[in-house]
Amino acid sequence: MSDFLLFERDGPIVTLTMNAPERRNALAIEGGSTDAFVSACRRIAAEPDVRAVILTGAGSAFSAGGDLKSMRERFGMPPAAIRDSYRRGIQQIPLALFELDVPTIAAVNGPAIGAGLDLACMCDIRIGAESSSYAESFVSVGIVPGDGGAWLLPRAVGHSRAAEMAFTGDRLDARAALECGLISRLVPDAELMDAARALAARIARNPPQVLRMTKRLLREGQHMRLSSLLEMSAAFQALAHTTRDHEEAVNAWFEKRPPRFEGC
Repeated sequence: MSDFLLFERDGPIVTLTMNAPERRNALAIEGGSTDAFVSACRRIAAEPDVRAVILTGAGSAFSAGGDLKSMRERFGMPPAAIRDSYRRGIQQIPLALFELDVPTIAAVNGPAIGAGLDLACMCDIRIGAESSSYAESFVSVGIVPGDGGAWLLPRAVGHSRAAEMAFTGDRLDARAALECGLISRLVPDAELMDAARALAARIARNPPQVLRMTKRLLREGQHMRLSSLLEMSAAFQALAHTTRDHEEAVNAWFEKRPPRFEGC
């Protein structure tokens, strides 16, 4: 897929690995990392038989966040130029990854700092290794969350904890992240990818169209009125009831056998 982001597919499961361990998988404001994520998400969206995605990092870090070297190169740039670079650069990642219809799992293998934490929050599920840590650290380098973190983090941990993290820049260890719900599971480092693959496989056993519609309802439910979401749910349910996978699921239940879903 790219030098920065490895794309590996095993049946219905795609694993995306940030592959810049020498710079702790830092994300540039513009350029390679953004383009890699956008391209990967487009590819996944175009492959209807993909049922789950795992995102992780190579080396000792999930992602150290924004590339400080590229930030220093922006000293003296006009504010309008910086704003536009965020719009056409790193802000394209949440628009692509968060909005992806396929269920996503962040397998956080080490520090997830700043934009790295926000990247993990773009995923539906977060599993943390014991060595993982988490910080909304923008304030410590004199900037604001520029990649959607002010929207993403409160939805993951609630406003009060998100505000504390964003205002202090303090780091949470893996145990504290589990306790506040930032991650849903904590596993030994050596078991992280096995746990993520096992969870992805459990998800991938289900009908792909229904998985995508269910994720879309969860996403829209974060900002819709209940009445609007109920209307959308009724429309999606009408589509689900007409799929062959629905018929297969019901018939398999009556026949006491595992269902065989084909995505149609």
